[in-house]
Amino acid sequence: MIELILEDRCIRCDKCVKACPNEVFDSLPGELPVIARRDECHTCFLCEVYCPVNALYVSPYSVPDPALSATELAARGFIGSYVRNSGWAPVPQRP
Repeated sequence: MIELILEDRCIRCDKCVKACPNEVFDSLPGELPVIARRDECHTCFLCEVYCPVNALYVSPYSVPDPALSATELAARGFIGSYVRNSGWAPVPQRP
C-alpha cells in the first residue's frame, strides 16, 4: 500500500499520478501529490517504479507500519528497494 511521499525528494513531476491505475493521488501543477485514496491502492508499485527520484515508499503490506518514519525507512534502505530489487533501477553508466 502507498505509504508516503518524501517531500524533500519529490520534484513534482506527477509521474506517479499518471502511472497509478487506480487514481490514488490528487495533484495540482507544481505541488506535492497527495495520497487521497490510500484504500484504493492495489500495491502494484507502478508509482514507485516511475518515480525518477525515489520519492515514494510503497509498503508491501496491506496495513502500513505507523512506527516507521521516512528517516528510518531510508536508513533501512527501504526507499527505492522495490525498483532496485526488481531490476527496474537504471544501470550505472561507465565513464
